[in-house]
Amino acid sequence: EAELFYVREGVINKYAIKFIVTIPAQVHKLHFTWENLSGRPLPYTLSVDISDPTALSSSLNISQAGDMPISGLQTWALSLHCGPYDAEIDFNLRINVSLSRRNTTSLQFKRKKICLKDKSYTGPEEVLVAASGTTSGGQVFYAAIGCACAFMAAIFVLVIVYYVRDKKARRHRDPLQESRGLSSACSVERGTGVGPAQTFLSPETPPPASATSGSSYRRLDDRPSRELHERIQEITVQRCRVRLLSIEMEGTFGRVYRGSYHEEGASSSRDVLVKTAAEHASQSQVALLLREGLVLYGLSHPALLPVLGVSIEDRSAPFLLYPHTGYRNMKRFLLRCKLSSEGLPRALTTQEVVEMALQAAKGVQYLHRKRLVHRDLAARNCVVDDDLRVQITDNALARDLFPQDYHCLGDNENRPIKWLAIESLLSKTFTTASDVWAFGVLLWELTTLAQQPYVEVDPFEMASYLRDGYRLAQPINCPDELFAVMAYCWAMSAEERPTFSQLIICLQDFHTQLTRYV
Repeated sequence: EAELFYVREGVINKYAIKFIVTIPAQVHKLHFTWENLSGRPLPYTLSVDISDPTALSSSLNISQAGDMPISGLQTWALSLHCGPYDAEIDFNLRINVSLSRRNTTSLQFKRKKICLKDKSYTGPEEVLVAASGTTSGGQVFYAAIGCACAFMAAIFVLVIVYYVRDKKARRHRDPLQESRGLSSACSVERGTGVGPAQTFLSPETPPPASATSGSSYRRLDDRPSRELHERIQEITVQRCRVRLLSIEMEGTFGRVYRGSYHEEGASSSRDVLVKTAAEHASQSQVALLLREGLVLYGLSHPALLPVLGVSIEDRSAPFLLYPHTGYRNMKRFLLRCKLSSEGLPRALTTQEVVEMALQAAKGVQYLHRKRLVHRDLAARNCVVDDDLRVQITDNALARDLFPQDYHCLGDNENRPIKWLAIESLLSKTFTTASDVWAFGVLLWELTTLAQQPYVEVDPFEMASYLRDGYRLAQPINCPDELFAVMAYCWAMSAEERPTFSQLIICLQDFHTQLTRYV
């Protein structure tokens, strides 16, 4: 059972209030539990507005107007009665609680009920919804939602999960339900965006074993040492053919140079980027550079940047060569966008953000089709050129070049804590679903021009923070539709997160809507 707070400590969670929760066909009754802690009766009114009364009707088992009792918890129910045909019906439940004559708290819960004709179901038919009152510094009303895991785990991702075009979808659903869902998130008019929202709570459900097993996938750097040695031999280049020109990035023990490589038999040299280690780097650091730098070798996709060659000589640090065609590190690019040469911020348009996200999504989709999991998807591990073409890179030297993005939690392993999915934090489980989570953070980085995620949260508290349901807040000027995509990626249950195929469909649909206004 999980709780989703709509009002907490006097602050209304505007995102959660606006979110339209889909009520599955098998759920026909919502039980509400509320509590009044003010010490005196509080007047309330209840009302239900239904978009199509011929397809859906409702009934309450308490009066639509009265006083919240002060004798502890009270439970009441809203029953939903479907009509004789298939339909999706929007309805709003309004609750007004008067703390005083001039102080009334109004909450409106938006729901979408799925009604299916002549269809029998098994499983939960009732959902528990709890609301309580508190007097923290004053009389503050807050509502908390809790219900069966199978329902609550789905509310943030239900829209995408129902949009199944792939025959290999992870769930088998009724064909009518499969044809519905994403229309509310993808096939919509362009959103105007909202200001900064409160960090919101999402429902918590333990990820099923089938969602996080990932036994048929392997991590990018999970290769036997023999295979790694063979790969190095295949792409070894002579050091004398590599020329270092200027330092592009530098960390404590790692460096990235801009250079040139004159291939044997070629009429001219080509521009390259060279990753290498400093003279004082340890053997373990050099070995990590090689292992992580070769993870994309042999892969070919427009949105991937695999290593071009390796140069290893005795008593000198190895060189890892990458093609350089005008691309630069995405995180550094986004940070520069905050302050252009004219002193004015160069914010990316929503259309540009979606186009960049689509390219990255297609690159990860290719990896997953190759049965590979990236494990460290972030802006720091992507490159972008002046035309906003995006490529995903390996994470070699990322810990050294971007130390603020990695933290060690006492386990002697430096990890990108604030990009990791909840199961990766708790049990170091990495699957395609954990890549989806990281993609949501990458999308957030694009919209915020590389702000640090969860900057106010201590790395040691991240697991508890996520387990309690908190997520990144909606960026300024980020359309609701785009933020909804991020929220889907951060579902507590790994199984309920969308696949990259579904994310691409959603982003493409949203991009189509955006281009209609250009």
